[in-house]
Amino acid sequence: MSMKSEMLDGMVVYVTVVELGSFSSAAERLGHSPSFISKEISKLEKRLGVRLLNRTTRSLTLTDAGLTYFERCRQIVIDAENAEFAMGALQETPKGVLKISAPISMGSVHLEQLLTEFLKTYPEVDLDIHYSQRKVDVVAEGFDLAIRAGTLKESNLIAKKVGVAKGVFIASPDYIAKHGEPKSMDELQHHRVISYANVGTPKYWEVTDKHGKSHSAHVNPRIITNSSDFEVVATCAGLGITRLPAHLCLDELKSGQLIEILKDIELDDIGIYVVYPHRQYLSAKVKVFIEFMQQHLKIEMW
Repeated sequence: MSMKSEMLDGMVVYVTVVELGSFSSAAERLGHSPSFISKEISKLEKRLGVRLLNRTTRSLTLTDAGLTYFERCRQIVIDAENAEFAMGALQETPKGVLKISAPISMGSVHLEQLLTEFLKTYPEVDLDIHYSQRKVDVVAEGFDLAIRAGTLKESNLIAKKVGVAKGVFIASPDYIAKHGEPKSMDELQHHRVISYANVGTPKYWEVTDKHGKSHSAHVNPRIITNSSDFEVVATCAGLGITRLPAHLCLDELKSGQLIEILKDIELDDIGIYVVYPHRQYLSAKVKVFIEFMQQHLKIEMW
């Protein structure tokens, strides 16, 4: 036991004895024997070098030093109890600042409406959200959690799946009219493509279908970008073929500005995850956010 811990334990025992007026009552309150309480008071007096209590078989009275020490200790014990109570309340009631990292594309299209509803549901939670294409270090940068999509690399973070997105190959009708429609992944090497920079291999496309079969192609991108918004704009302009989660181009698909191609390859769903540092002692604000996302994040094509 550390010296600081021993000091606080001694204060708690002393304050309880004084408030209840006897060793036996304090022992019952604290779950110890009267002899243990007596020894703790003796240890405390020895450490302080003063007598705190005058003991008789029938009563306890405070010395002048004991009264002064009691008045100081009582406030310290109250502050410590209040601190523990506050921590318990944080675990039970969603409140405080929730710091989140999320992909730019998800925020601009789908997440913001959900976050608004979340804050309405939990009025004591404040939001500090950072949109970025960069994969942040959740622990080192002080985030409560991050939202991520796709295949997660092994890490020391806990990942909770909260939704799925459908992946699609897309092109504009104008592009298809001018360059023809590819019938297989292999044919993409003869087409203009628009690649997402953050996949790691923008010149090599590899996907997995719903049956677990892998499809791949070496491509020659006309555009490489880390902006999914630009991918949509450039594809609508007829500059090439790209692949995206369907929710990022839903309006353009519905309006006919873009069409889905390579439909024979039923792409496996893209997982949407909340990742966070610890499973134990999660704060209430993190718990309810994960539950809210699981209940409300429904990313579908139509």
